[in-house]
Amino acid sequence: MAAESKTIRALGLCSGGLDSILSALVLREQGIDVQWVSFETPFFSSTKAKKASKNTGVPLVVKKITPIYMEMMQSPSVKFGKNMNPCMDCHALMFRLAGEIMTEQEFDFLFSGEVLGQRPMSQNRTSLRYVEKHSGYDGYILRPLSARCLPETIPEQTGLVDRARLLDISGRSRKPQLQLAEKFGVTDFPAPAGGCLLTDKIFSRRLKDLFDHQKNSPEKDLDLLKFGRHMRLDPQTKIVVGRTRQDNEQISRCIDPETDMVLRVDNFPGPLAVIPGGGSEPMVMLAAGICAGYSKAPNHEPVTVNVQEGGYRRQVMALGIPPAENKKFLI
Repeated sequence: MAAESKTIRALGLCSGGLDSILSALVLREQGIDVQWVSFETPFFSSTKAKKASKNTGVPLVVKKITPIYMEMMQSPSVKFGKNMNPCMDCHALMFRLAGEIMTEQEFDFLFSGEVLGQRPMSQNRTSLRYVEKHSGYDGYILRPLSARCLPETIPEQTGLVDRARLLDISGRSRKPQLQLAEKFGVTDFPAPAGGCLLTDKIFSRRLKDLFDHQKNSPEKDLDLLKFGRHMRLDPQTKIVVGRTRQDNEQISRCIDPETDMVLRVDNFPGPLAVIPGGGSEPMVMLAAGICAGYSKAPNHEPVTVNVQEGGYRRQVMALGIPPAENKKFLI
């Protein structure tokens, strides 16, 4: 009786986009057991990856990597992109972490949905090669959609994967992927827009300000960057002011009640305002005026502002500062 052939197992990085989905299906069509890993930080989530897993049946593992990701963010080997996006070092880190899982769980190789030339800066030949070399798993990273445009990987050389059944997609056109999606019956996939907040101009300004003024960045402070108006009052003091009721609710979830100072106008609808880490009395009064200025309190009349820090609550009187005058503080 012939010996039973070994099942080939591949672990892929999954963003949840069409390219991620297709890369897994191309390998699965060869009889390869494909699984995904999706990494989470405050800058990107696994929401799309979870949906892709549900739609395709490809198993997915989600891992939060904020501490190690922030180490990389503090000193990336390659300069940031247009904003605060360290794309090449980010990809290298993800492949390194995926490679550790590959080794522990005895997968045969790694794969991703990257397409040569689709993103001029992060998916050119030099960038793809940089990621591979710095991941620590040189030769074990397969990009099924562009494999025939790239050097052979170890799984191809050793016959684990049939290179002839891989693809040679390159460039920015999405037409080949859409044709492939039709072949596989894939109809539910997100638009090819970036899902990483580090590519967002406003978010990046806020993150840079945080790095410039704060040695450590707890996860709650990183989450807080997503909501409200952010204002720098002085080198030691920042205030975050909600824009909507939903904003207020989101901000409230990011508060550390032991260290953060929370302000709210008494008796009038208005924003929740937070001073992360608290502030001096002059800064509290300035923050109270800003908070009042964004509320429904009457103009040119002092109003009561509740100030809570830890278990202690007090009230201050403040005259609302018109929003137009607060623009100079905006980050």
